[in-house]
Amino acid sequence: MLGKIVSIKDGTVEVSLNEGVEKISNLVNYHVLLEEKDFKIVGEIRGVANNVISIILVGEIKDNKFIPGVFKRPSFNSNCRMINQNELDILIGKASLEPHNILSIGKIPLYNDYPLDININTFFSNHFAIFGNTGSGKSYSVARIFQNTFHNANNAPTKANIFIFDAYGEYHNSFSRLEEYSPDLAFKKYTTNLNFPDGEVISIPLWLLGIDDIALLLEANNHIQLPIIEKALRLVSIFAKEEESVIIYKNDIIARALLEILYSGSTPTQIRDQIFAVLTIFNTKDLNLDSKVVQQGYGRPLRHCLIIDADGKLNEMRLITEYLTKFTKENLHLDLPDGTFSYTLKHLKDAFDFALISEGVLNSDKVYDYANILKVRLHSLFNSNYSKYFDYKDFVTRNEFITRLLKTPFGKKAQIINFNISYIDDRFAKIITKIYSKLLYDYLTEITDRASFPIHIILEEAHRYVQNDNDIFLLGYNIFDRIAKEGRKYGILLGLISQRPSELSETALSQCSNFLIFKIIHPKDLDFIRSMIPNITGGMVEKIKILQPGNCIAFGTAFQLPMNVTFDLPNPTPESSNADISSLWFDKKK
Repeated sequence: MLGKIVSIKDGTVEVSLNEGVEKISNLVNYHVLLEEKDFKIVGEIRGVANNVISIILVGEIKDNKFIPGVFKRPSFNSNCRMINQNELDILIGKASLEPHNILSIGKIPLYNDYPLDININTFFSNHFAIFGNTGSGKSYSVARIFQNTFHNANNAPTKANIFIFDAYGEYHNSFSRLEEYSPDLAFKKYTTNLNFPDGEVISIPLWLLGIDDIALLLEANNHIQLPIIEKALRLVSIFAKEEESVIIYKNDIIARALLEILYSGSTPTQIRDQIFAVLTIFNTKDLNLDSKVVQQGYGRPLRHCLIIDADGKLNEMRLITEYLTKFTKENLHLDLPDGTFSYTLKHLKDAFDFALISEGVLNSDKVYDYANILKVRLHSLFNSNYSKYFDYKDFVTRNEFITRLLKTPFGKKAQIINFNISYIDDRFAKIITKIYSKLLYDYLTEITDRASFPIHIILEEAHRYVQNDNDIFLLGYNIFDRIAKEGRKYGILLGLISQRPSELSETALSQCSNFLIFKIIHPKDLDFIRSMIPNITGGMVEKIKILQPGNCIAFGTAFQLPMNVTFDLPNPTPESSNADISSLWFDKKK
């Protein structure tokens, strides 16, 4: 017996300690039982003052099971005592775990490093978040969790599909020895390092991207830009396929663009110059500056019909109109790419330029301004090293592409696929991460046997990518918000690792069910955690501020009670250690 109950108010009970008990100095945060003949109520000691302990009620043990939440209240006659080992097993949930379904998280230092094992399904079948300042142990915890997940050679999760977007390239070291756990396991690494690749360089088949993806790639920010992107995608087949199969379409578009220029109201000099500019870049064997324009048996090149006379007039307007009109066709229709043919970034660039002309943007300043921004970005991408990330060597369908992502160069199924995105800037890293995530999401939503092929997307430094972006305004959704809200039913789950939770999308964070929170001291982040994360208390927030490295507060659907957890060091560790300044500063070696 710890003592006698002296106060019962709401969810808090105060107990006056018996003589001798008050000498025990480390009662805070331990769990106690307030019991009578027909019930056992569990409480946590939150404070000790003047030989009186304050206990917050957290649940009830009934039929050897712990039930969170309290419906009953103890009476003043209830016995108050510390929990025993058997009750601790029940409280943590160890007593109900099946051997094949155990995930070892860490140890509970409060109870002499009691091992914290949880239900692997309850943790990984929900979105989860891991927060903490730099150096608090986030990366080590991620590495340790997955190492623990794969360590059992007799029960290895060979069908796992875990995609890690590695902001610093630090996880390769932790998972490179995955095959040592079991010969059926494999780790695959992608890299963005084009100069000294330490893995397979990421490469995305451009033809698998839709309007929304291209809008993300070009950082579109206005609805006016979407029809231009759509038009370019419809036209891309003209440049990707042999001219003979699409020449009718190409002639029609060029002719209509030229007719619009011809009757734009511009000066003859401007009309001539614009027609020359278009036909210099876009032409066919039938329609070009040297095409013969025949009139009454007399033929001359089209360029000669564009000569301006001494009075500054373009005399052959009618003749040119008649000639161009012959190339226009009614009811021609181009479909959006359906993934059945390949095309390159150059094809898309040419199609985009063509789309601007065919839409008549030369005569609309407003449309031209918005479209020209996309044109400049696409040309910049095409002329940059980043274009190599879309230089896919051979044609694949989306299903084949996803299958290849999961296969090592030796044809073995990989369970962890790591994308080292540290060699590209944050802006482009966000785009790449969103495109991959959308491809995976779209793939899973079309599987007949829903949620039969689970995929986990782990985002290191998630605050860089999972933000309240312009996507919702432009596209009507943000891919990470969509995955957060709808992904569980399709089997696509998020793991958000961040040192700045206040910069994360509130929608995505609100859908997380499990949390590991390491030391955080920024007031804005603490306030955000307090307001956004369900069931977190003021006492837990205060604990977060003083946690030691490698320690976290773990809570959520996978944890019966919030617990202070210590993680063992992963082996091998991620490459995330701080610089050893003293050794580097005072190194005497040359």
